[in-house]
Amino acid sequence: MRLPFSGKITFNRNELAGSFGDIGTDLPLIIGMVLACGLNGATSLMMFGLMQIMTGLVYGIPMPVQPLKAMAVIMITQSLTGDALYGAGLAIGIIMLFLTLTGLLDWLARVIPKCVVRGIQFGLGVSLTTLALNNYVQAEGLYGYGIAAICFALIISLQGNRKFPPALFVILIGIIYALFFKMDLTKVWGGLGVTLPQLHIPKLQDILTGLVVLALPQIPLSISNSIIATKQTVRDLFPGNPIGTKKIGLTYSLMNLINPFFGGIPTCHGAGGLAGHYTFGARTGGSVIIYGLIYLLTGLFFGGVFEEVVKVFPFPILGVILLFEGLALMSFIKDITEVKSDLFVALLVAVIAVGLPQGYVIGLAIGTLLYYFNRAHCKTSRLSG
Repeated sequence: MRLPFSGKITFNRNELAGSFGDIGTDLPLIIGMVLACGLNGATSLMMFGLMQIMTGLVYGIPMPVQPLKAMAVIMITQSLTGDALYGAGLAIGIIMLFLTLTGLLDWLARVIPKCVVRGIQFGLGVSLTTLALNNYVQAEGLYGYGIAAICFALIISLQGNRKFPPALFVILIGIIYALFFKMDLTKVWGGLGVTLPQLHIPKLQDILTGLVVLALPQIPLSISNSIIATKQTVRDLFPGNPIGTKKIGLTYSLMNLINPFFGGIPTCHGAGGLAGHYTFGARTGGSVIIYGLIYLLTGLFFGGVFEEVVKVFPFPILGVILLFEGLALMSFIKDITEVKSDLFVALLVAVIAVGLPQGYVIGLAIGTLLYYFNRAHCKTSRLSG
């Protein structure tokens, strides 16, 4: 059952459970960037948490904040410097602000049909489920398969249960497993201390390098998933909420105009994150505020032992959460299955998005052109008939 938007931020066990609905996407990317590129773990966690809190207060729903995925993958695989990342964040913040204020984002949202957005959502869901099964669930070997199977069964049996939200039990299992098999508590307590963000001014060269190497590959994914698909997912899950493209574009821009100056990683919104928070029980901005506080306090007090503290969330647990996030996104396609031409366009967009480099923007373009071609063809056929 999808509930209308009430506008009231609440804090309860369901919001707590739902707060972990996007951790399977966020945490591995943050860990990967911090370790591969030598970022400051404390400031990365603190700023990420602050953006979550800000977003929860601004929107009042579980609007997610996520690392920019294309940027994160390039950073991890090429081990670029943090300066390039911060420059890229500032560059994409400026670009997105321009697109928002000029009305280009609103225009794109109007002309891109719903079936194309459904294809983007379905393709992203396939990517997330594949990543969960191929990478995260297998990360701990036999033990990983075991805890993943237990958590999967728990979520299936308690799915939709507002009294006993399954995510709380899943996270508890992960913590217990980590305490017994993964974490060194002596290191954790030995590294306890207070760390504060420091002012960082990106240089022009870093902004230009970040623009070319990181921001330009990210923009198509951001427009398709972070803006357009997120807007549609808000409508799907919170039909009474009048959130528009402009507001999403403005908060996306604002986050990336702030993060680079305090050592924060570039961030966006995302359809998958919203579906993940909702699937595990979140209905208000309270969930992302709780989620943000976890990151903020971890960075503030345990940033010096970043590598040890993050072990509290084992990868098989993150994989199971990510799996259900992906399945929730894929399920949105059901409302266009009765129109065969729309379903074909959606599935074509999904295949292109998953299978090709820059597949999201290619799928977006091809799907939109095919949709309007089909409409024109049908109109011509009716007139000639």
